[in-house]
Amino acid sequence: MKQLHKRVFTTILAGAFVVAGLALAPASKAKAKDDDTKDNDRIENAGTVFSEIIDIPDDIPQDLLDKARCVIIYPSVVKAAFIVGGSYGRGVMVCRTHADYTGGWGAPTMMALEGGSVGFQIGGQATDFVILVMNNRGADSVLHSKVKLGGDASIAAGPKGRNASAETDVTMRAEMLSYSRARGVFAGISLEGSTVRPDNDANKRVYGKTIAAEDIITESKLHAPASAAKLLARLQKASPHLKP
Repeated sequence: MKQLHKRVFTTILAGAFVVAGLALAPASKAKAKDDDTKDNDRIENAGTVFSEIIDIPDDIPQDLLDKARCVIIYPSVVKAAFIVGGSYGRGVMVCRTHADYTGGWGAPTMMALEGGSVGFQIGGQATDFVILVMNNRGADSVLHSKVKLGGDASIAAGPKGRNASAETDVTMRAEMLSYSRARGVFAGISLEGSTVRPDNDANKRVYGKTIAAEDIITESKLHAPASAAKLLARLQKASPHLKP
């Protein structure tokens, strides 16, 4: 009798695991599909943000954009604060192709932005960030690892104005120049203390395979997703060639 009860219990338990597995499978697939949608929405939003910013009369100087090797765009980074503040965002990095970043704009790699600050502050705000990567060293460091801005890579608040010159001490020393847009106000802003890194999980979802950020930038046969069409077209129109 005990053996019979044991077999019945084992059968019921096994059945429960099967039912649970069947229930979880659709949920897992739904979550994966939802993540894919969010990744492509993020790329499309980056294109919208860049298009809107580049059309502002007092926007990123043309001279600086023409010298940039890469552009990183974080649409709607959430900055929340209550005593201890922080920021968290997901975005897109697009670089000029070829090993020396002298070609046209290539396929995007997904990026993450994380940072924190301590202070007596209360509130929350969504902010768009645009970062220009101004030299090969800065581009290489961001593509290969997690980089602390202001520590591993120099960053400065970018100057504004179509006719602003890149030949200034700030712009010539900085590997990256950062801008923000919040509540309709566009300004140069320092992101020192924040970190940027490739979002490898998102890249796998977007391209359907595990691929390193630097390989996305240099892989000539890799096609950009359809969601990147607006961003790449606007970048190509705004700055078709790297200028020395």
